[in-house]
Amino acid sequence: MKLPKHLNLLLSGIIVIIAGLVYGGHPTVLIPLILDYEVESLELMNMLRAIMGIYVGIGVFWLIGAYNAKVWYSATLCNVLFMGGISFGRIISTLLDGISTPFTPALLLELLFLGWGIYNLKRYGNV
Repeated sequence: MKLPKHLNLLLSGIIVIIAGLVYGGHPTVLIPLILDYEVESLELMNMLRAIMGIYVGIGVFWLIGAYNAKVWYSATLCNVLFMGGISFGRIISTLLDGISTPFTPALLLELLFLGWGIYNLKRYGNV
């Protein structure tokens, strides 16, 4: 079954926007519920909301790339770099800090989207 070339951007855009909203939407409530970690300092809340902004901005760019052929290549390249960078960081953390049960599925998805994006870039190129 051949998947449409824009599906990678569409799915990863939606997932990353949701993840960003979870990180920064209401960190003093959501982070303890999901990750069992208390967010108490202003600086940590600021960092989580900054991460939310990055995730939402990048996710919106990927959604635009999914529907606008003129930016598809740039959005897909951005997706590959993002997924490669974040999965690299998680792999380093796994090796140095141990296996994180909540983030292992995220790592697997990031590696999947990384591979899918590389495949799309090779298959469809700069069209």
